[in-house]
Amino acid sequence: MPSEVSIEFKPETMSKVTEIIARYPDGFQKSALLPVLHLAQKEFGGYLSTEVMDYVAKILNIQPIEVYEVATFYTMFRLKPTGKYVLEICQTGPCCLMGAEAMMSYLEEKLGIKLGETTPDGMFTLLGVECLASCGTAPMMQVGETYCENLSLERLDEIIRRLKKAS
Repeated sequence: MPSEVSIEFKPETMSKVTEIIARYPDGFQKSALLPVLHLAQKEFGGYLSTEVMDYVAKILNIQPIEVYEVATFYTMFRLKPTGKYVLEICQTGPCCLMGAEAMMSYLEEKLGIKLGETTPDGMFTLLGVECLASCGTAPMMQVGETYCENLSLERLDEIIRRLKKAS
């Protein structure tokens, strides 16, 4: 019988979680859900498994479904493992008018994957996401916490080359 893996925040992370929860009045721990999910995703492999979401629900004293609803609504939360680099291309109106769809197609061909997939080497995951609030510099993509704006096919090649070299 396989042993169960214990899901538990590191002490320093749990300290941050406690600090976040303390910002809200008693009975309103659910208000801490978004920042706690960000911490959980970062600590537990870059995505939120059902077990991790259940753990967060227990900490916040809320129902697991309340966590699932939030985690599945926001594109910043991953529900399955992703590549080392998550390429999030804005697919809303202004970016599409400026060529985001062509950028997505180009990356699909260049990386050999479709939107929502990860390259076989685990390096890149390609996602289409909702507005990233950089309409004036469209088309744009987010890689981790970095905005890549005013994209062109040449700029995409440069970004991919730089990320591969950094690995």
